[in-house]
Amino acid sequence: MLSVTNLTKAYGGQTLFTNVSLQFNAESRYGLVGANGSGKSTLLKILSGDELANDGTISIPKRAKVGVLKQDHFRYETVPIIDVVMMGNQALWHAMTQKEVLLASAEQHFDADKYADLEEVILTHGGYTLESQAAEILEGLGIPTEVHRDALSTLSGGFKLRVLLAQTLASKPDLLLLDEPTNHLDILSIRWLEKFLFEFKGCAIVVSHDHRFLDNVCTHIVDVDYETCIAYKGNYSDFTIQKVENRERKEAEIEKREKEIAHHQAFIDAFKAKATKARQAGSKQKLIDRIVLERLPQTSRRYPVFKFDPRRPSGKEVLKIEKLDKAYGKKQVLQDVTLQVRRGDRLAIIGPNGIGKSTLLKIAMREVEADAGTSEWGYEAWPGYFAQDHHEVIKSGEQTVESWLWDACPREGISFVRGKLGMVLFTGDDAEKKVTSLSGGEAARLVFARLSVEKPNILVLDEPTNHLDLEAIESLVEALKKYDGTLIFVSHDRWFVQQLATRIVEITPDGLRDFEGTYEEYLDRLGDDHLDADAVLQKARKEKKKAKEDRVVRATRSDDETGRMKKQLVTRRDKITAEIDKAEARVHAINELFCDPTFFDKTPRGEVGKLEGEQKTLNGKVEGWMAEWEKVEAEISELG
Repeated sequence: MLSVTNLTKAYGGQTLFTNVSLQFNAESRYGLVGANGSGKSTLLKILSGDELANDGTISIPKRAKVGVLKQDHFRYETVPIIDVVMMGNQALWHAMTQKEVLLASAEQHFDADKYADLEEVILTHGGYTLESQAAEILEGLGIPTEVHRDALSTLSGGFKLRVLLAQTLASKPDLLLLDEPTNHLDILSIRWLEKFLFEFKGCAIVVSHDHRFLDNVCTHIVDVDYETCIAYKGNYSDFTIQKVENRERKEAEIEKREKEIAHHQAFIDAFKAKATKARQAGSKQKLIDRIVLERLPQTSRRYPVFKFDPRRPSGKEVLKIEKLDKAYGKKQVLQDVTLQVRRGDRLAIIGPNGIGKSTLLKIAMREVEADAGTSEWGYEAWPGYFAQDHHEVIKSGEQTVESWLWDACPREGISFVRGKLGMVLFTGDDAEKKVTSLSGGEAARLVFARLSVEKPNILVLDEPTNHLDLEAIESLVEALKKYDGTLIFVSHDRWFVQQLATRIVEITPDGLRDFEGTYEEYLDRLGDDHLDADAVLQKARKEKKKAKEDRVVRATRSDDETGRMKKQLVTRRDKITAEIDKAEARVHAINELFCDPTFFDKTPRGEVGKLEGEQKTLNGKVEGWMAEWEKVEAEISELG
């Protein structure tokens, strides 16, 4: 599909990568990973033709259609949302618009040949299903049908970028290049995108900092590090193991050769002055000269050090929220919300975008006023807040990084401040940078440095991983695991939630679902992944169907209606029974595989993990279906 040969890219004195040769194949999905600034996005731009390499060649089949996620939503501001998406298929969109122009001028002059040509293009490329496909993609990315005919300008910035992502996906590319596609997506939309990419038949190359996304989607990982790019087979978890093993092999080989050189050199030093050994010493020198020691470049990955120590313990009751309401205009985001947070909770708040997660945190932090209800912090509660729009928080005049942090600890000396900055990777002249010039990742690290200085006993974090690279996210998780205070956070990063949460609060249109336990226990109890779009949509449809059936039951109980309802319930019961039989058969089949004594030796670790996850999910679903079967059976009995 796409091949790269001897590719080199440098900016001034900084070499990103040199002499890189890679092959990207159809029906494979590649995750580009590496530290911020290592060259991931640059490589993607070179592959798309938006940037030139210093050297090397890129080969793409002439007929291959390349889809690239752009950020130029301003050119579509007055265009209906659904049309923006359909424009992704340029040839088809052009034919459709030309056909409309032709029909509009038909009274003056109708070009039958041109109409036939356009109609052939439209039929060949599935033009009459383009709109429904575009609408399906928009729905999957969280943009409802009722706004599809509105102008793009009616959406917020994040949702405009979703439309551009939908446009890229609707273009039906052979090669798909996506730079941070999950940045503006909530959990449900990320899961939908995962399914889309999993079923994508072309070649996809994606830059992402989302561990679970990379694990769920990627068949290969391309690591941009050590001034080169190396492809590894498997997902991100597989890659992390392989990379360490690869580096250790190289270091061991170099160590072996250094010992060989030292051994030969010791002989030369001992016997070079003796005539009888001079010839042997010369031979040893020639051996040394032929040994080539590979220079291993230093990694571009840098891990910040985050450390959070509460100044003192809080009271047992940390936060009490009662009967909270909040609306923005006609849109009600929170209604009758009641929640109590206790000392030591590690509370993850989840739910789709726009449901009120960030608003709930802002009300607690006195950033937003509630319409009704109360929110009160407990005794000796000292909350520290990481806002989702943290970059705006630190943009204060002409302050430098150093002075902004020093404001939080004026009694400390310069060495203390510089030490704290060094821990989060601000070294040397970095301390003199203006806070207004910081990137999203730099700004996030600086806010965390300030939180470490302020020593809150409650950390309130709103989407803390949004701008961090994989290394910073991993460091943050390790620091938060050691944190001895209370943690309240909103996140769309399922890996982050999985690592930290001991309590899950899901905000739904019907109110809060409060679960005491880890994320894995939450999934086990519910029987499916409520952070997965498929499961949520399926659940919503079931609830809608049940509500409709309940209304029918209350409306009439005539004999004919009762017979019809009973027939429906029997059909439903039989369908559930079939689903249970199918799932149990699959669980049994997986068990049979696991019973094979050679299975684990000959099966890749990633495949074993997928089977274990599938089995776990199916067991949960069977439990849910059994409960539903019993309920349906009871309803059939009531009808007689």
